[in-house]
Amino acid sequence: MTGGPFSLVILLILPFLGSLLSVFLLNTPSRRLPAGLAGVTTLASLLLTASLYPSVQDGGVVRYSLSWLPQLGLDFTLRMDGFAWIFAMLVTAIGLLVVLYARYYMSEEDPVPRFFSFLLAFMGAMLGIVVSGNVILLSVFWELTSIFSFLLISYWHNTAAARDGARMALTITGIGGFCLLIGLLILGNIVGSYDLDKILSSGDIIRGHALYVPALVFILLGALTKSAQFPFHFWLPNAMAAPTPVSAFLHSATMVKAGVFLLVRFWPALAGTWEWFWLVGAAGIITLLLGAYFAMFQQDLKGLLAYSTISHLGLITTLLSLGSPLATVAAIFHMLNHATFKASLFMAAGIIDHETGTRDMRRLGGLFRFMPFTATLAIVASAAMAGVPLLNGFLSKEMFFAEAVETHADSILDRILPYIATLAGAFSVAYSLRFIHSVFFGSPPADLPKKHPHEPPRWMRFPVELLVVLCLVVGIIPALSIGPFLRSAVVSVLGSDTPEYSLAIWHGFNLPLLMSAIALLGGTAIYFTLKDYFARCEDGPPVLRRLKGQRIFERILVELSWHWARIAEQRLGTRKLQPQLRWVVIMGFAAGVLPLYLRGFESRPWANAGLDPVFAILWAIGICLAIGTAYLAKYHRLAALIMLGGVGLIVCTTFVWLSAPDLAITQLLVEIVTTVLILLGLRWLPKRTEGMGESMSLRARFRRFRDFSLAVVCGIAMSFIAYAVMTMPVPDAIANYFLENAYTQGGGRNVVNVILVDFRGFDTLGEIAVLGVVALTVYGLLRRFRPAADSMDLPEQQQIQNSFDEERPERSAGDTVRDYVLVPSVIMQWLFPVIITFAVYIFMRGHDLPGGGFSAGLTLSIAFLLQYLAGGTRWAEDRIRILPLRWMGMGLLTAVLTGAGAWIFGYPFLTSHSRYLEVPLIGKVPAASALLFDLGVFSLVVGSTVLILIALAHQSVRINRLRALENAKAEEA
Repeated sequence: MTGGPFSLVILLILPFLGSLLSVFLLNTPSRRLPAGLAGVTTLASLLLTASLYPSVQDGGVVRYSLSWLPQLGLDFTLRMDGFAWIFAMLVTAIGLLVVLYARYYMSEEDPVPRFFSFLLAFMGAMLGIVVSGNVILLSVFWELTSIFSFLLISYWHNTAAARDGARMALTITGIGGFCLLIGLLILGNIVGSYDLDKILSSGDIIRGHALYVPALVFILLGALTKSAQFPFHFWLPNAMAAPTPVSAFLHSATMVKAGVFLLVRFWPALAGTWEWFWLVGAAGIITLLLGAYFAMFQQDLKGLLAYSTISHLGLITTLLSLGSPLATVAAIFHMLNHATFKASLFMAAGIIDHETGTRDMRRLGGLFRFMPFTATLAIVASAAMAGVPLLNGFLSKEMFFAEAVETHADSILDRILPYIATLAGAFSVAYSLRFIHSVFFGSPPADLPKKHPHEPPRWMRFPVELLVVLCLVVGIIPALSIGPFLRSAVVSVLGSDTPEYSLAIWHGFNLPLLMSAIALLGGTAIYFTLKDYFARCEDGPPVLRRLKGQRIFERILVELSWHWARIAEQRLGTRKLQPQLRWVVIMGFAAGVLPLYLRGFESRPWANAGLDPVFAILWAIGICLAIGTAYLAKYHRLAALIMLGGVGLIVCTTFVWLSAPDLAITQLLVEIVTTVLILLGLRWLPKRTEGMGESMSLRARFRRFRDFSLAVVCGIAMSFIAYAVMTMPVPDAIANYFLENAYTQGGGRNVVNVILVDFRGFDTLGEIAVLGVVALTVYGLLRRFRPAADSMDLPEQQQIQNSFDEERPERSAGDTVRDYVLVPSVIMQWLFPVIITFAVYIFMRGHDLPGGGFSAGLTLSIAFLLQYLAGGTRWAEDRIRILPLRWMGMGLLTAVLTGAGAWIFGYPFLTSHSRYLEVPLIGKVPAASALLFDLGVFSLVVGSTVLILIALAHQSVRINRLRALENAKAEEA
């Protein structure tokens, strides 16, 4: 069976879908159901990946693409070639074994569904990196692996080691991911496309470009941080606080392999230069040697395996730096071999920890007699890691030695590589022997936390058995077992540059074989000579024991968070609103003026068509109102708010005067909503009186003069920017395009609305998302808001009304408010259905006449506002069930799904369609898919506005509860 392009979409969705379903099993007491769900999901992904092999085995590529922003080269593109296929097989196959292993490793007391949810999402993110056909999409999944690895490493978040290790991993890989995004953006700018195939076929253009070095540096920062290469290697050993199934998956097929995967993927486009050789080679060689050296002195089993992973990743990086096709073949081969023996070793270490209660090699020993099957499996896997003949690790190590002795560049780095490779091989043998000898041989342990170690359950050991068998099979018959799959991967990377290579076990007596013999004998001698010293060395390896990346990282964080951040907080940070607003205004001023100043602008001659005296008087009134607002804002807030509303009405009238009815309607509705919301919030501000200004200090007078000057300067700047924009020569084709195509392509005669929901739908989608975030932020802030003590009294008229109500205790809480504003409250209640009908009318006419979803949403929000004002919070919520979060969620979901619906018909995201529908008894009615998008805008605007309203209104409920509590305490006293 052969999978088609759509199989890539299913392959990508499956793990995330399984992760989402696992969330619904959080209250499940057993491990079986979540483990079964994870197992079925992973097995399905494995079978689906396997079905795609016939399509990629001969250099073929399976592609699936959805148009997103084709004008910018941003499409949702998935692609799978031979290299992506073999990596996807690693991810899914080892993922399946890890799920089976975790079923027995994880305790019943752990939140197992949460673990499998994170694990499946992590696997999905890694598959996303593998099958991404657009480099920006690759960057998105790259960051997702960092996020989900953070959640997995911190799974046991009650321990400090887990929290610290997760934070360190996220910080290092997150910064690297940001650098990678910058590099990919530069790369796309060089090529003129973000499509991966176009980038890989443009190697000569990229290497000859002036931006090649910056792009290379940023991309390498992303790859080297993810694969824990020097000097970013220190985060990986600290990630060992994660559960062992996570460590096995992270070290073998995911996360750290993503970095070297990226290096291989971009090898055709970036390799072959001196910059590549020195940057990649230096990092790889240092990591290869340093990781192996540190591994020999570790006391923790997982710590030893972590540093060995760092060393082997350094080996792969070194091979890729050489710029040789044969070296790239060896790198890909070793990536596969390392995944098998490292996953089995981590699982074996987890079994040892599970059955003995410790991973400290100084407390272990003689376990062969207690768990002979596990010991045999671990010994074989360790031998593969050491490069013993007839095991898979030996073959790729021989290929590494063969490339090390070749001359790739006339440099000292190339000349010393054979010696470094042999030394690193000897270190590898030494730490592999230490793993075997100190754990499974010698005297039996006497002080284990679990006194009677024994073999694990059968199926817990099965993944280790299968992986060890693979190590043997590949090591004995490599050409038959792995040869065709490796060939497909190599051809997909190297193409026509694919060299001839051999996977035979025996190549005769040659220099690489001699280097292997020296490494085996030298490593054995190192271990048995220094084994007692290894066991006593607690502070790390000699000479380099002070070189601790974790300590350097923590010092940097302390310096940034305590020293520099504290200075920045002292200089810039404040809890006062005025300084914060001052900085916002200054930054806005700079953002608007600097581009015009730096780039300049061309203006057309001012066309003086005459100034209408009525319009001039109107604006003179508006200016006076604005000045009055500024003058009264400090002590007469209500009067200032009224004047500010007057300024808004002047602006609204201006829009009508200048024939912009859509803007006028929106401005009017925004003025109504914001005025009412601000009016509700004024009550909670502390009281201010005129007398407070009589004894104003010189400093206070200076502050007011500074704020006044800033306001004047920014106002003049805004006028300048407005003048620049209105007089700047703009091609008439822009306006004519919208005027000519609004009806034919957007299906509407209201050009403004068609632009918002069709031509510029992406902008509108982003704006409503920002509106939702603002509403949630306001709600979150007001939940913790505590009003000033002098703002808690009721208005004088309402206090008088309450004094009458005390004589009539049978009245409800809502009656007081309705009596307080009796006639207006009745009118506001009667207006509720009228305003709803009007909102529907504005919404339905928006595509052809002034109106639309945003205006209709504000209109409906006013209906809810009036009900709260008419009856009070409790009265309104007892009679109207409003769920603003659902309004917001459904609105955003509707807008996104409307855009995604275009994909079904083969069009880019948010492409709208319009046609006439035949409605019985009515006839032909114009309809456009943009109406659904506008419905999402409408829903989100209603939800966001009402959420802010509820947050403000509930301050009264909170204070009433506080006042009742105080009265109760007073009565008790």
